Amino acid sequence: MQFWRILLRLAFAVFWAGLAVSQLCAEHIVVGCIGDFGRSGRFEANVAQLVKSWQPHLIITVGDNNYPPGAMATIDANIGQFYHEFIAPYKGSYGTGGASNRFFPSLGNHDWLTPGAKPYLDYFTLPGNERYYDFTYGPVHFFCLDSDAKELDGTTADSRQAEWLRKGLASSTSAWHLVYFHHAPYSSGIYHGSQTGESDRLRWPFKAWGAHAVLSGHDHVYERARADGLTYFVNGLGGDSFDKFHHPPIRESLKRYTGAFGAMRIDATETNLAFRFITAAKSTVDTHILFKASAASDASRLGVSFEVVDE
Repeated sequence: MQFWRILLRLAFAVFWAGLAVSQLCAEHIVVGCIGDFGRSGRFEANVAQLVKSWQPHLIITVGDNNYPPGAMATIDANIGQFYHEFIAPYKGSYGTGGASNRFFPSLGNHDWLTPGAKPYLDYFTLPGNERYYDFTYGPVHFFCLDSDAKELDGTTADSRQAEWLRKGLASSTSAWHLVYFHHAPYSSGIYHGSQTGESDRLRWPFKAWGAHAVLSGHDHVYERARADGLTYFVNGLGGDSFDKFHHPPIRESLKRYTGAFGAMRIDATETNLAFRFITAAKSTVDTHILFKASAASDASRLGVSFEVVDE
């Protein structure tokens, strides 16, 4: 087993090195994605240490940033203590903030437990209306949604928020379009999974509108699923607790994991978009790569899950 882990690491090293040479000055960005993490303690600290070891260009979250009730009294200890250097302007007491903002969270149900999600909205300075927004970094256009039922502009496919997303995806010229939010449209989690029907309202036509992948949390598990030609990730092992899986799992499920905290690392260039779930102990649980057709000739040699998307 150790031999194959080493071999896979070498394959990735060769893959990214070859990519850099072949594309010369093409931009390669690293993104950390954490979910259901905001409960100050050693588990969150371990995940934060992992994420920062990647030297990411930015961090995104898939919600539940501030347990338990999203209060102002806990938000800095739950977030700023571990990620203050990525936040700008930083208004907390754990050190110096960033020169520019590189921390882009999404609202979770726990963030909404305090009326109006006011501590969250006061703590961060984000684009747009700050509840849902978009931004570009390198070759990726990020679309952050608010999936909570308290969202004023709705959370169904015919809502004002959904129309904003549809128009944004249609007008984007970026190589990759990533959509992220809290409640998972497809999940085998025992508490909030698809068997509950809780998040069926979020099964928007993301692929038809132009998304390349969807990331979410809510269930404290890791899962990769495929539905209607699009890959969905559940990334809820950021440091709060572990959940079990419902049995049987959803038919869309391709990979499931629970029992250790971790985060997703996303590597992006103009032609490749790689997703990995890595535990705090630095064990890679799952890898999935999106290739543009022009860069897919050697994809099968990597020995990992992949898909080829249109240029």
